[in-house]
Amino acid sequence: MQKNRIIANSSAWMKPLAAGLLLAVMAGCASQPQSGMQPVITDDQSTATTGTGDGSAQSQGLGTYGSGGAQGLNSGQNAGVSGMPGANPADADLLAKKRIFFDFDKSEIRKEYLSVLNAHAAYLVANPNVKLVLEGHCDQRGTREYNMALGERRGDSVQRYLTVQGVSPQQLEVVSYGEERPLMAGHSLDAYAKNRRVELSYR
Repeated sequence: MQKNRIIANSSAWMKPLAAGLLLAVMAGCASQPQSGMQPVITDDQSTATTGTGDGSAQSQGLGTYGSGGAQGLNSGQNAGVSGMPGANPADADLLAKKRIFFDFDKSEIRKEYLSVLNAHAAYLVANPNVKLVLEGHCDQRGTREYNMALGERRGDSVQRYLTVQGVSPQQLEVVSYGEERPLMAGHSLDAYAKNRRVELSYR
């Protein structure tokens, strides 16, 4: 009788102890990393190249105008050819570049951008229903009126080059923003260089 009472008492405290141990083991297993599982990286987490005034930026959108930070510069120039059906995969790197930079107070296209414009021209010729807006921009020096005209001249310069390559004028539109939408805020030479540009904006 005494022995049966001891066994009953011991089983009463052993059940909660066993349950606690089981929970502790399960919690430890759940905290261990599972091998072979990689984090999912979405497009908005990918790293883009920071643009430079000499045109080595490889992006497309502006992010926040005038932010002056890396996000405003990085949020687009490396977007590739997604959203460009029919694009030649061999031209993907060139088509990803959608900013053409200019020298101070100039509207002449620099030689380093000819291959970029040739790739865009070939894409437009192969896709006659696609429209491209050429957005002209300037740095903050000069009057607002002068910069609006200079931005338009820069857009016109790119438009002329593309039409010579066979692009229909009906596919192209020039818009000047002058100094109103800087890519980089500030008054440094580097900021000025980044703001002297034409943006290629597909519609």
